[in-house]
Amino acid sequence: MADKKPGIDQTLIRDLANILNETDLTEIEVEQDDLRIRVSRAGTPQYVSAPVPVAAPVQAASAGVAAVSAAETARTSKNAVTAPMVGTAYLSPAPGSRPFVEVGATVKEGQTILIIEAMKTMNQIPAPRSGKVTEILVEDGAPVEYGEALVVIE
Repeated sequence: MADKKPGIDQTLIRDLANILNETDLTEIEVEQDDLRIRVSRAGTPQYVSAPVPVAAPVQAASAGVAAVSAAETARTSKNAVTAPMVGTAYLSPAPGSRPFVEVGATVKEGQTILIIEAMKTMNQIPAPRSGKVTEILVEDGAPVEYGEALVVIE
């Protein structure tokens, strides 16, 4: 008789699927010895670094993403700096320290205006243009979604 190959560990696949659901990841891959398992969500939107449309996507509501009112989006979309990734926004470089920017401050293009922590990495978010900060739309330590308006620079 030929050697019987071990079956795929369905418990591992279920555990990986649960990790996807708990962490809002879109894909996870695990490799052990000569076994590689990849689990991904079907129908997950692909994100590109393009401007966010004014209308909220239909899938956003089903994914539990808070939708911004159309009036607020229209008011802020032209001059808003949007989140380039999903993560946690921090307005200062360290807890208890002075924030990167405040309402009324003048910023220069490329100046760090906040940090987004994603997957334990601190990502500095630069001002895309010079101008005056008229609104800060996120709170320190708040979770942010891709495309969410963070700061308005006039």
